Amino acid sequence: MSLIQVRDLTFAYDGSYDNIFEDVSFQLDTDWKLGFTGRNGRGKTTFLHLLLGKYEYSGTISAQVQFEYFPYMVEDQDQLTMNVVDEIYPDYEHWQLMREFSLLQVSEGVLYRPFASLSGGEQTKVMLAALFLKENHFLLIDEPTNHLDMHARELLSNYLQSKGGYILVSHDRAFLDNCVDHVLSINKTSIEIQKGSFSDWWENKQRQDRFELAENEKLKREMKRLAEAAERTSVWSDKVEKSKNNTRNSGSKVDKGYIGHKAAKMMKRSKSMEHRQHAAMEQKSKLLKNLEGTDSLKIAPLVYHKHQLAELDQVSIYYGDQKVCSDVSFAIEQGERIALAGRNGSGKSSLLRLIGGEELEHTGVFRRGSQLKISYVSQDTSHLQGNLTDYARSYGLDESLFKAILRKLDFARVQFDKDMAAYSGGQKKKVLIAKSLCEQAHLYIWDEPLNFIDVLSRMQIEELLLAYAPTLLFVEHDREFCRQVATKVVELPGIDGAG
Repeated sequence: MSLIQVRDLTFAYDGSYDNIFEDVSFQLDTDWKLGFTGRNGRGKTTFLHLLLGKYEYSGTISAQVQFEYFPYMVEDQDQLTMNVVDEIYPDYEHWQLMREFSLLQVSEGVLYRPFASLSGGEQTKVMLAALFLKENHFLLIDEPTNHLDMHARELLSNYLQSKGGYILVSHDRAFLDNCVDHVLSINKTSIEIQKGSFSDWWENKQRQDRFELAENEKLKREMKRLAEAAERTSVWSDKVEKSKNNTRNSGSKVDKGYIGHKAAKMMKRSKSMEHRQHAAMEQKSKLLKNLEGTDSLKIAPLVYHKHQLAELDQVSIYYGDQKVCSDVSFAIEQGERIALAGRNGSGKSSLLRLIGGEELEHTGVFRRGSQLKISYVSQDTSHLQGNLTDYARSYGLDESLFKAILRKLDFARVQFDKDMAAYSGGQKKKVLIAKSLCEQAHLYIWDEPLNFIDVLSRMQIEELLLAYAPTLLFVEHDREFCRQVATKVVELPGIDGAG
């Protein structure tokens, strides 16, 4: 066991006026399986890079271990996979690598294939197997589940659960629950560490949020009462002051000392109330700092004139001589939220593109309703560049609505003027989701919409879909999201030889 100690850490990117971290102090145990969570753009990957020494910062980070980062950058992806493993860790023993491959259900044969020919899941498993061979290294694992199917996620989660310490960035709740024993969370104004699973952390956070909201309401009532009392005292003081003046002007022999004493007493009471009101305001300002706002989202689905929007009967899709999905049959009916499930390589994305209107070679019968309006969210975000205003105009979106949705998804206003190419993966995905929510459509087709998106935003999107019940066809490997949202699951059979 050794400690990673962070003291008075302050960091901002060059040219930025806002600190990502400011005077942050905490310590981590290298035996912990640490889940790392927080809204997109809060600095999770930045913190991992600070541990790696990639940026200059003020404060201190001390550790007795060396850090290794996943994903490992493979510059020449055309080389054999065995050479990639050699690059990561040249001193490994073959039997040790085979032990890790066995745990991850990776065949030895992948070592003799070009790394580029491996599926995303195979590449992830190979890199993690090689990195975990390094002794006295602490792994920083940054979102390993993106594009992995549910089976691969479960397998990887079990693998990590059997390992020693690491920091794991992931937004998949079921995945985290199975393989972490502590949670490090970047909140709005602090960094916290809690023992337990992600579900334990979330339950504690909800309890703390409820407490802060209740205290906030109590303070609001107290401040209102004090303000009203102060107003009454002010009125009384004015009346007393007028009675003093009237007595002086009329020459009456009223006890001026009594009136002066009463006025002073009222003034003292007024000052006391003012002091208590300021104290209540100061206490109130300390609350709600880490309460994460999750404003409700809206969508405006259109009602199609027929109950059935599309139908597939024994559909197979081909790319040249290669069949990517085989004999798929199902119908899409009004109000259904259909999850396409299946192993990586079973043709889920190809089916989405075909139903979305792309001309793909296929056999079988595919029928799509006439004048069907479709809103499509792609896996790919690489085309996003330029500013949000131009992007909204290019797609005919209501710019105010588009940006309002992004604000609800925790976009800071300062992001609106930046080039989208510089956005984080989660922020780019939120741009595509916000675009889709602006579009009126009969059918929404979303291909892995949650890649890189933080947990709280996932929950917002879940609530939206349950509240407005649009007709939705989607692919998503977040088990909890599918459990909450899907009204029907269509399981695609695998294709022999598919990665």
